[in-house]
Amino acid sequence: MRIAVTGSIATDHLMTFPGRFADQLVADQLHTVSLSFLVDNLDVRRGGVGPNICFGMGQLGGSPILVGAAGYDFDEYRGWLDRHGVDTASVRISEVLHTARFVCTTDRDHNQIGSFYTGAMSEARLIELKAVADRVGGLDLVLIGADDPEAMLRHTEECKTRAIPFAADFSQQIARMDGDEIRTLLDGATYLFSNEYEKGLIESKTGWTDAEILGRVGHRVTTLGSRGVRIERVGDTPIEVGCPEETAKVDPTGVGDAFRAGFLTGLSWGVGLERAAQVGCMLATLVIETLGTQEYTLRRAHFMERFTKAYGEDAAAEVQSHLK
Repeated sequence: MRIAVTGSIATDHLMTFPGRFADQLVADQLHTVSLSFLVDNLDVRRGGVGPNICFGMGQLGGSPILVGAAGYDFDEYRGWLDRHGVDTASVRISEVLHTARFVCTTDRDHNQIGSFYTGAMSEARLIELKAVADRVGGLDLVLIGADDPEAMLRHTEECKTRAIPFAADFSQQIARMDGDEIRTLLDGATYLFSNEYEKGLIESKTGWTDAEILGRVGHRVTTLGSRGVRIERVGDTPIEVGCPEETAKVDPTGVGDAFRAGFLTGLSWGVGLERAAQVGCMLATLVIETLGTQEYTLRRAHFMERFTKAYGEDAAAEVQSHLK
């Protein structure tokens, strides 16, 4: 399968302040606040839902096609993704804007002050999927992830017009979208991804019931946190897959992206929904045990040992032949 992943491309600049923000705030002077914090650490991480998902697919031996917009400062990030099996030739490079960036400072009480610069992400709306499909010889599935809202709508409409199967995965952008936009993004999707909270928000904003939404998509994939994932389809018994045992919970950031990477890769292998979900849960477990969304290493023998322990010999035998 030729799978394209559309979504934000960003870097995270994370800093640590050893004191407390509250100690620096003067209650009756908040209307003229002017503060600068001397921080101890700076951690620059590669991020964005598009690259996070593509990186995971590349780790599993896939060849995902990243579709999104980045700035003229993207060269180093592009090299990293290229080395890890990601096709970046369809990334639009802005001539005037930096790659999207999240800058955040965390104090010792884990309070945070952050800013998100959208930058080049706003140019994702200028990307035409036809050009991507023509370059790679057609697309079998497009995952439409959180990105510039206009880009998400354009990609969805183009998939519908050109009869390209697509997966709706608007996650963080649900908060800023209205009911009409969400209805457009999910109606006709082959897969609809969300977590439990987002599931309720989708139903609230669209005004559609759970059953009505399920009738408008091929499959509804709902991640359940530590309980794993549930996959539903009209007329079928729901499939529920649990998570492998974790060695530690280090950082939950990017766990959902890793699940999608494993699930999509499993689909490309043709192993079926349950096996694909198991691959996704195993990859997500590796990410939660690691600081950063793309800092884990997938070692084939280690992956299969833990996969076998979690899901059994039969499941492992079906997956092992595909894992490169």
